[in-house]
Amino acid sequence: MARVKAILRRAERAAKPDTAPIRLGDLTVDPVRREVHIADRALDLRTQEFEVLFALASQPGRVFTREQLLQQAWGFDFYGQTRTVDVHVAHLRKNWLAAR
Repeated sequence: MARVKAILRRAERAAKPDTAPIRLGDLTVDPVRREVHIADRALDLRTQEFEVLFALASQPGRVFTREQLLQQAWGFDFYGQTRTVDVHVAHLRKNWLAAR
């Protein structure tokens, strides 16, 4: 049930045409197209990596706990290891460095 709710939440967010791309320096996160670019290079992100990055980019400067990122990115109370956030952030960092 929680997974279905998360999928519906993502579909609802993607359906909002007025959601403008987020630009932070040379990073652009487009929630409608679900694309991320650093300068002119596109990043190939997994679904949850995109969700984590979108949550972080939506509120720059805010510090999130793992639990808050799980709620933002997965959209439900996650009953697994909260370290899954660390893995996704590590992948984001790896992609960021590869794109620069």
